[in-house]
Amino acid sequence: MKQVILTLISLCTASATVAQESQEVYTFLRLPVSVHAAALGGDNISISDDDASLVFHNPALISNVSDRTLNLNYMTYMEGVKTASAAFVKAWGERATWAVSAQYMDYGDMRQMDASGTDLGDLSAKDIALSASLAYLLGDRWSGGVALRYITSDLAGYHSQAIAADLGLNYYDEDHGISLSASARNLGGQVQTYADTHEDLPLDVAVGISKRLSAAPLRFSATLSRLNSWDVSLLKHLTIGADVFLGDHVYVAAGYHFRRPSEMRLSDGDGESSHGAGLSCGAGLQLERFKFHVAYARYHVSASSLLLGASYSF
Repeated sequence: MKQVILTLISLCTASATVAQESQEVYTFLRLPVSVHAAALGGDNISISDDDASLVFHNPALISNVSDRTLNLNYMTYMEGVKTASAAFVKAWGERATWAVSAQYMDYGDMRQMDASGTDLGDLSAKDIALSASLAYLLGDRWSGGVALRYITSDLAGYHSQAIAADLGLNYYDEDHGISLSASARNLGGQVQTYADTHEDLPLDVAVGISKRLSAAPLRFSATLSRLNSWDVSLLKHLTIGADVFLGDHVYVAAGYHFRRPSEMRLSDGDGESSHGAGLSCGAGLQLERFKFHVAYARYHVSASSLLLGASYSF
């Protein structure tokens, strides 16, 4: 039974990664939360927009978010699995901004069987992460941010807990339309393990750039992620994306994540295929107080994902 539980834990926590990364826990934290970032390939850390959900990607970016903004996001993942998030951002004085946020992933009910095939009833699994973030303007163009996170996971009576931190830095030159960022996410470790075996958190060190053209309504982005792990070629660390702005309030976006096709490539009678993994697209409406975003991507071999996000500034 212990081996069965450990196997289920590996399956449930492999949300956005392939089997060779199953030694990591809480890999639901690798899934994109910002719908706009998801449309741009998923790993974007440098778009300096009025988007509260960017706190999940780089805590320094909430310096550009409107005071008293509430953000809600939902993603379809695979059959029976639900994932959602929420964030609230508040200005603090002239230079600081704080936020509280939460992520939730419910893997649904699964049948529990013993070694002889006896049905032992249903078991459930879920992951939750609660965060508090602070960003501070270090200068006219520089901002830094930190997020502290409590993570808990539950599977059929087995529990795990962890404490983690995100660090972020952003340089934003509005006059020239350029944004440069660096981040380190999920620094920390478990304080309670599933079965007396400590496992790694999904650490991700990344750098990114976004550049808006002065002569055209275009913005291009590039991100190098997982720089702490060089088990693949440099190209597979790269995510690229582009925005097309249709006036002041509407954008359409597309992106490509170079690592994801190799993670999700499957073999069948006709050969190998990644079934469109890596490609993403989306659009958004950005009014002064209300914002709505939608994106499409593929994060699991069994299904495509639709992401929805909405924000309102009180």
